Amino acid sequence: MLKIKDLHAYYGPIEALKGIDLKVKEGEIACLIGSNGAGKTTLLNAISGMIKTSGTIHWDDVELTRMNCTKIAKMGIMHVPSGRHVFPGLTVKENLEVGTINWRGPFGAPKFKEDIEVVYNLFPRLKERENQLAWSMSGGEQQMLAVGRALMGRPKILLLDEPSMGLAPVVVAELFEKIVEINRSLGMTILLVEQNAKIALKNSQYAYVIEDGLITIDGPADELRNDPRIRQAYLGKLAEADKP
Repeated sequence: MLKIKDLHAYYGPIEALKGIDLKVKEGEIACLIGSNGAGKTTLLNAISGMIKTSGTIHWDDVELTRMNCTKIAKMGIMHVPSGRHVFPGLTVKENLEVGTINWRGPFGAPKFKEDIEVVYNLFPRLKERENQLAWSMSGGEQQMLAVGRALMGRPKILLLDEPSMGLAPVVVAELFEKIVEINRSLGMTILLVEQNAKIALKNSQYAYVIEDGLITIDGPADELRNDPRIRQAYLGKLAEADKP
């Protein structure tokens, strides 16, 4: 379980996180929704050790707060940043090989072959394009590659930052089907940050709303989908289509 207590983070004199409390249970998908600048990405960066914080972050019984990002990644906490950040000059397969940094097995070893087959089964398009350079792929394919690369690190939890960013609605729907499949078939714990509140709430078990560095609302995702405050602030006209 991921447990965050009284977490604060600063960019110079600006307090970006103002005492965050958050939990993600093992095996669940939890989402964090909020507007631009609310602190969503900052929170993921704090969990993965990319910025200095005060307060505590625990994965099970291990405190992460003072660990560097390399140690945190080697514990199985894998961060897929917004914007994908694949290696454009490497092929699909080479990008996936980079993801083995956590365990450094030889690329021909049985475990590598097993892991890459898991990724290819989830994302058949990556198998079809395994010798294609990443820069030449579509945005949706690059996002699949970024998630697949994280899976090659044998994660215990995936931190997904705005996976829908810049993608067409049909591609977003396909990607979220795969995220749910990863959760169900691999038992993967996922913390998902999204501006697309509708699809995030639809595919999560628990949800948090962050505003100006504070968690203002949290609860089961189904309850938040029907909360008038959430519908007005984050679902807008999309909520009208959901009404009976």
